[in-house]
Amino acid sequence: MTETPHGDAEGFRPHTSHWGVFSARMRDGTLEVKPHAGDPDPNGIIDNFPAALRHRARIAQPMVRRGWLERGPGPDSRRGRDEFVPVSWERALDLLAGELTRVRDQHGPGAVFGGSYGWASAGRFHHAQSQVHRFLNMAMGGYVRSVNSYSSGASSVLVPHILGTYEDLTKRNVSWEQIAEYSEVVIAFGGMALKNSMVAGGSISQHVERGAMERAAARGCRFVLVGPLRSDLPVEAGAEWVANIPGTDTAMMLAMVHTLVTEGLHDQAFLDRYTEGWPIFLRYLLGETDGQPKDAAWAAPICGIPAEEIAALARSLHGKRALVVVAHSLQRAEHGEQPVWMGAVLAAVLGQYGLPGGGYGYALGAIGYYGRRYNAVPVPTLSQGRNKVADFIPVARIADMLLNPGTTYRYNGQTRTYPDIKLVYWAGGNPFHHHQDLNRLRQAFARVDTLVVHELAWTATARHADIVLPATMTLEREDIGASSNDPLMVPMHPIAAPYGEARDDYAIFSELAGRMGVGQVFTEGRTARQWIEHLYERTRAALAEMGRPAPSFAEFWRSEGITLPQMEDDGGELRRFRIDPVADPLPTPSGRIEIFSSTIDGFGDADCPGHPVWLPRQEVPQGDTPLFLVANQPATRLHSQLDFGGHSTGAKHRGREVARMHPQDAAARGVADGDIIRLFNERGSCLAAVRVTDGVRPGVVQLPTGAWYDPADPEEERSLCVHGNPNVLTRDVGTSSLAQGCTGQLTTVEVERFEGNLPPIQAFEPPGALPMAAE
Repeated sequence: MTETPHGDAEGFRPHTSHWGVFSARMRDGTLEVKPHAGDPDPNGIIDNFPAALRHRARIAQPMVRRGWLERGPGPDSRRGRDEFVPVSWERALDLLAGELTRVRDQHGPGAVFGGSYGWASAGRFHHAQSQVHRFLNMAMGGYVRSVNSYSSGASSVLVPHILGTYEDLTKRNVSWEQIAEYSEVVIAFGGMALKNSMVAGGSISQHVERGAMERAAARGCRFVLVGPLRSDLPVEAGAEWVANIPGTDTAMMLAMVHTLVTEGLHDQAFLDRYTEGWPIFLRYLLGETDGQPKDAAWAAPICGIPAEEIAALARSLHGKRALVVVAHSLQRAEHGEQPVWMGAVLAAVLGQYGLPGGGYGYALGAIGYYGRRYNAVPVPTLSQGRNKVADFIPVARIADMLLNPGTTYRYNGQTRTYPDIKLVYWAGGNPFHHHQDLNRLRQAFARVDTLVVHELAWTATARHADIVLPATMTLEREDIGASSNDPLMVPMHPIAAPYGEARDDYAIFSELAGRMGVGQVFTEGRTARQWIEHLYERTRAALAEMGRPAPSFAEFWRSEGITLPQMEDDGGELRRFRIDPVADPLPTPSGRIEIFSSTIDGFGDADCPGHPVWLPRQEVPQGDTPLFLVANQPATRLHSQLDFGGHSTGAKHRGREVARMHPQDAAARGVADGDIIRLFNERGSCLAAVRVTDGVRPGVVQLPTGAWYDPADPEEERSLCVHGNPNVLTRDVGTSSLAQGCTGQLTTVEVERFEGNLPPIQAFEPPGALPMAAE
């Protein structure tokens, strides 16, 4: 089916991304983009597209690593250092089909790890994670999968034990509409940074967070930011800034609860009716179990905040429609479960759960689809089929798995065993962005027989692959953009022809499936366009059943998008629970908010006991690494995507990512604003430009993630990253035995002014390639 390309009067055609709906056109060979007209606060990340579309970092044709091509599959320390050999699509697919068949037949599907983190495209059909998992299920019989996410690895395991459904807590509980209308005080531990809520899984047509906070502040709502970075709330919130020491939020919350309880300002009636285990926790809080009351005087030196300030903040919450927010960032650290749990306790002590604009808004602002209404009809989704392999790992434990096959680890009360992985298949993701201790990750990837990557550009992951298949960018294919929490469903029109020989994932997997005898099973006889029409029908039929306008696919495709009906902002499980805890208990073991969890206590893991506690960090600033490093999300790109785009590169200084540090710390090291600095610790080192600002707490340096890993000398085991990737510095350890989540938010470093000649940045240059291989 073909149509005349749709566009407005100027030739712009609709498209969308994880960071916003937009429209685009090609004019005189140049890509032009403009944001969706209905977006009140458009995200500038769309400006990465024009420079990225035809950038030299794009992959033009299939490539095979020289060592793998010459010697065959097997562990190889040359990954990431070797040259590549261009091959035809036929040769690449034949080689790959043969290797997949070998691994399946000799080792079984349990020797395959299906990577792909899910952020590749806002399109619901060309969703790389769904495509690769569907293929592996049908061609291989399954694969070892990962569970949870780098963003919420600790909280997504903890929350079902203590509060119920994780998705309900984050998406159906407290909305931005409620904050704008009802909240009297919002205390945000770790903040609600707009750079985070500017992106969402799927599409996002309206960025409402800034406006909601501005309206709330104008109404008189008080915002309090607790965290080391002043920018973690927008200026429109007019927030008070409590700049605590990183990683000490649990101690501060304990002290606040101690103040409320000892001064009789807590809601005992709420605790009695709605919570489980309060008396057990209370004995710990008052020091009856360990001899140490968790009062403000105890917390002050831990947090770096005066005791009276902590106590006064606690008192100011009493009697108010108070919302406690704990950011994802706090649980991306050692003992990350504890601040999430303690935030839930603080909210319970205040008794505001289930009230509009009050209670506990866990991770509100961490991502664009939190705090929004659900659509009342389903959006298109591609079935991944059935995975016959039961084995899995927590997502942040991939290096552990590859380095330690056959060893055991604890996870959510279980003792599990790492599988022996021979082949890793990655499509739509870059672990050299989101994983920690990249030198360790390099060693891990050297162990496998084969690493396969679909990628549109030469990321560090692609450079470490054995078989690299060039994938199209979203602008080079058609799809449907949608999210379960955004009302606009968008026809994603192709704007440009594919770069070089790039193909979409579906085309690649269709040919591979044919070679492996499951072509019909994988494609079901449909072309990509036919799949898109087929997936649209689910939404159209649901609209028709509701009696709503249900345009045909052709009508949808000619439109700028259709607006889907949304559910009421009803507060979800927690609102129903507050109204009637007997008729609508929470889906926890007790049916109530579990301040003490007998289940977790029964696991017997000392690093996550049965109620929230203060557990000091093992890694603290001292000696050779006297500064905290906060490695948070970037503002100019989604993770590491399109780091070579104009919006991202325009924010760098002298080509390097920009770190921020306090004037006091800079002066002590002879560092001036705009200098190039070297950040280092025992794991590695990197260069960055520096901005000297009082917007960070003294003793803290902040460097966002996402700069493409760029070792000065790939032959060195711990080579200097010249571009500014902080994950050469972060620790690759789990949050605790409960969740094994990512701890990449915090580590410790030293900083010095970089002297001498600056190494060139090679991150966006294609790797060395040999002449085309003979067929």
